Amino acid sequence: MSSAPSSRVPALLGGEPLFEVPLHVGRPNLGSREGFLEKVNSIWDRNWLTNDGPLVREFEQRVANQLQVEHCVAVSNATIGLEIAIRALDLTGEVIVPAFTFVATAHAVSWQGLQPVFCDVNPVTHQIEPTSVAAAITDRTSGIIGVHLWGRTAPVEELTELANDRNLKLLFDAAHAFGCEYGGKPVGGFGNAEVFSFHATKFVNCGEGGAITTNCSRLAEKLRLMRNFGFNGFDRVIHPGTNGKMSEFHASMGLTSLDAMDEFVKRNTKNLHAYREELRNVPGLSFTPQTLDQSNDQYVVLTIHPETAGMSRDELLLVLHSENIIARRYFFPSCHRMAPYAGETQHTPVALTATESISNQVLQLPTGMQVDEKIIARIASIIRDALACPERLRRALQEYAQHQSKVWALESQT
Repeated sequence: MSSAPSSRVPALLGGEPLFEVPLHVGRPNLGSREGFLEKVNSIWDRNWLTNDGPLVREFEQRVANQLQVEHCVAVSNATIGLEIAIRALDLTGEVIVPAFTFVATAHAVSWQGLQPVFCDVNPVTHQIEPTSVAAAITDRTSGIIGVHLWGRTAPVEELTELANDRNLKLLFDAAHAFGCEYGGKPVGGFGNAEVFSFHATKFVNCGEGGAITTNCSRLAEKLRLMRNFGFNGFDRVIHPGTNGKMSEFHASMGLTSLDAMDEFVKRNTKNLHAYREELRNVPGLSFTPQTLDQSNDQYVVLTIHPETAGMSRDELLLVLHSENIIARRYFFPSCHRMAPYAGETQHTPVALTATESISNQVLQLPTGMQVDEKIIARIASIIRDALACPERLRRALQEYAQHQSKVWALESQT
């Protein structure tokens, strides 16, 4: 690691981009091709493609065992999992969610005809803040959706105590938290239920997929009914439902990912440590704090403090994009600033001070099996060079920002 600026000409100033092929955040981790194809061949041989097939049941059992829970209900994706869980828990009226989360958390509430009410997050950990949750509770509140963010965990004990005291249901969006622990216990068995994502961007993935986990047998039975149109038997429908089933093909990818899970986590952790080492002496940059609990380390979250760094998060983002490093500004804008909810005061009864700040400062850097220490050293060199001499990039940044705004506007129309 060197702190001296390199002699390389940045892409913004006419040089060649550092990476010939764009390097994205969330590139899929792939396990064994042979193992995956073997499972797909078994699907072909059985001619059983969906409807609670043997690979889906195997996937559910392995997830349940991994998370030490009684029940795992595999679904087509985490968003449908949240929607089914919300209905199965009989939530009504208002449901409190953090404003700093992926918009699917809020949409899942709104899609059920309920009102998402946004609370703030902790400014250091970025996790949902229990005191803000408490301040947002009204006589119309029926539940809380806590979000485990960045492969770290929400304050489970405080949220559980609050939910119990106020007689509220507690659901966790655990999209980022597969394989993580809180207080030495695996995420999966907290609250009334937890919902996981196995989307292609997650470190363990099914291509598309999700799961709902719970230790309540009665709730699990209801979830299974609801994910399959309410069918109980060959032609007997006993409950309203939807089509939330996972296919055998997606389960085969999920099983392949589970086989390689330890390898994926090992690489994520190694990458995170490499980023921390490469950027540890750069003024104006900080990483989300590590905890004693087990993490999957699937996100590398960098906070840019513009007064000290000399460059804003969005400026640094453009520098990286110009070099074909497709960093992401999760989550921007935060949910309460998005069109369906912005300006609607019933969604924001409490101050969202930390959310407003964090959403303008955090940046996610590429990691996973497609990234190694050599790649990280190259990415870090771009960041160090940009922050060492921000003024020489300023005019080029303005021109590039205008160009990118036009590109993004055109893309949004197609």
